[in-house]
Amino acid sequence: MQGRTVPASSLAALLLAGFLALGASGLPVSTETSGLKEALRVATERAVKATSRSGGFLDNQKIRIGLPGSLGKMTKGLRAIGMGPQVDELEVAMNRAAEKAAGEATPVFVDAIQKMSFQDASGIVTGGDTAATDYFEKTTSKPLSERFRPIVDQAMKNVGLAKQYDQLVGRYTSLPLASAPKFDLAVYVTDKTLSGLFAVVGEQEQQIRTNPAARATDLLKQVFAK
Repeated sequence: MQGRTVPASSLAALLLAGFLALGASGLPVSTETSGLKEALRVATERAVKATSRSGGFLDNQKIRIGLPGSLGKMTKGLRAIGMGPQVDELEVAMNRAAEKAAGEATPVFVDAIQKMSFQDASGIVTGGDTAATDYFEKTTSKPLSERFRPIVDQAMKNVGLAKQYDQLVGRYTSLPLASAPKFDLAVYVTDKTLSGLFAVVGEQEQQIRTNPAARATDLLKQVFAK
């Protein structure tokens, strides 16, 4: 997946803290395991809500989708000939498409969390600092991408995003000695939607681990107070 921005310790830190404490808190293993799954559920629900609202991507500078570096020269050239507003409109449309797609992530996350076994979690603990992130990405990236792609495609059609992009490329390539790189805009927006969503999930889980006020359910309070 392109552009992954999840902190290396975000998901891993939460699960590691919980599973290293299994048996030490006096709570049944089943309760601890349920608590960790509850943490994932709460974090993903919050992340979906935060990213799928209007401005969820556009107004969050950490995950806002801009034109990639490979198109930097083209973007600079277009702005130089007074087409900055059109470039900005393109970026707004990409972020609106991401917000629309992110709203469909919850069922995929729920399915992955339900399928996580104690053995899976134990493997995450012994697998290194990025093992939890890698596990969650492995189990949800493909189904999320499959769910996101048609939504992104439709959103792009609704706002004329592909047409806007083609027009900008055409305008740029009409400049002397200018050529635009080959680029699949829909794939780019889909991948950036995934990476942005995972980044926000990581932030939400970190809050649950470190901030008692973020533990919104009795089960989370019971498990993570330990």
